[in-house]
Amino acid sequence: MGTLWYGGKIRTLQTESELFDAVFVENGEVVELGTYDYFINNKQIDISKEINLSGSVMYPGFVDSHLHMIGHGEKLLKLDVSEITSIRNLKQILLEATKDLNDGEWLLAEGFNENLYPEKTVPDRKILDSVSTKHPIMITRVCRHALTTNTYGLNLAKIDAKVTDPPGGIIVRDEKGDPTGYLHDQAQELLKNILPVEGFAYIKRALETSLEDLYKNGYVGAHSEDLNYYGSAEKTLETFYQVIDGESRKFRANLLVHHEVVDEVIKYRDKQSNPETFIEIGAVKIFADGALGGRTALLSEPYSDDPETQGVAIHSKEGLAEVVKKARDLAMPVAIHTIGDLALDYAISAIEDSPVPRGKRDRLIHLQVARQDLLDRLKVLPVVLDIQPRFVASDFPWVESRLGAARLVYSFAWKTMLNNELICALGSDAPIEPVNPLLGIHAAVTRRKPEENHEGYNKKEKLSLYEALQLVTRGSAQAICKEDDRGIIAPGYLADFTVLSEDLFDLTPDQWLQVKVDKTIVDNTIMYDRKKSKVHF
Repeated sequence: MGTLWYGGKIRTLQTESELFDAVFVENGEVVELGTYDYFINNKQIDISKEINLSGSVMYPGFVDSHLHMIGHGEKLLKLDVSEITSIRNLKQILLEATKDLNDGEWLLAEGFNENLYPEKTVPDRKILDSVSTKHPIMITRVCRHALTTNTYGLNLAKIDAKVTDPPGGIIVRDEKGDPTGYLHDQAQELLKNILPVEGFAYIKRALETSLEDLYKNGYVGAHSEDLNYYGSAEKTLETFYQVIDGESRKFRANLLVHHEVVDEVIKYRDKQSNPETFIEIGAVKIFADGALGGRTALLSEPYSDDPETQGVAIHSKEGLAEVVKKARDLAMPVAIHTIGDLALDYAISAIEDSPVPRGKRDRLIHLQVARQDLLDRLKVLPVVLDIQPRFVASDFPWVESRLGAARLVYSFAWKTMLNNELICALGSDAPIEPVNPLLGIHAAVTRRKPEENHEGYNKKEKLSLYEALQLVTRGSAQAICKEDDRGIIAPGYLADFTVLSEDLFDLTPDQWLQVKVDKTIVDNTIMYDRKKSKVHF
């Protein structure tokens, strides 16, 4: 007894053109594809339920290969300033938000981006002091590799001229040596460590909010990194088990584990009796460097617009190798955040020195600046590159001044990576970028913002629609070595589907952004149905 899906296009993505108009599913797996008449007239097939797609288009289920699920939920719940385009407007919004706070209560906001401001000014403590001296303020930068605070916040954290930069972090200072309130990478922890501890009821609400939004955006799964930011890795993991229960909420979550909490997470996982059907423990997450926006991505040569810095190494080359070796002692792959080319060099060396266990793949996340010699070394490694094409739309044109013309040849070079036969997967990096997969696909194909009208930044790196769709389906499956039963629609593959209102192949890229997610189906279970206007929990 099984389910027959029919009445629309079924794009298997096994090839660019393969289409069917019906698929039969049994016990959560695809059994056969064909025509509606074939299935109805086949006495050997026991159909217990028929679902009409009503002209919609079924794709293999979309999986975000890199995001922060709880962080995405927090962004939806908190004050989001990522679209603000001037310091003046930012101050007005923050000032309005203080009206609902008691004196001494924190004002928290997400996502400032000084590159959107005409003056390119970071909202430092002086600017935030003009908003309030009665409330400590913390605003994370859009990249989440930096934050800014006011004098109240600095005083609470006891950050003054005498405090030295922590390893892997920078306290930005003025000409007198006093902190400006702008903290990079590990220096952020000096402020975060004094924030009020969020109760896990809030964490659960953030995860539920995130999951609801992911369903609405067509995601059947995601590879998420959240377990080191909310006070207890064990309780955070427990929250995932509570929310994604496999019954009322089905979702394929592969959880990266920050290296600082891997022992705690493995110990908790091993006590669980639940099979890893919907929640899997993934690779060990390691940060090698920061981000280009704050000039903390680790480059082999100085920044073109700031010759005084090459970025920040979160670990020394030797230190990174030691962390990778610890992951190998646990028989685990690694997922290393590498944005700059020197960080990539460090990461490749560590992987070469401590090979991944047989049958698994390491992951390198972001990979925004590379070189051909580094790509050549990657070719012989069992590694997947987690890329976020949306960064092209967000970071250009300002990133051109950061890197200079010579480095741009191998920067955000997704097509070059595919041409080098490297496995790539597509993620959003939400909440840093919008979670909508169609925005990521659009950026991969056009290499521009939707509202812009040009040939695209470094246009030779454009992907085809088919290539981009493969990255968010098969590529995500390859990242966790699940390509034998996920990522395409074929017999023996999981019945995880994303159903769109129109066929992307029939539309122009800008038209894709008007396409709606009609259904999100996990394990042959409809988790979201737009026409019924609800998420199914």
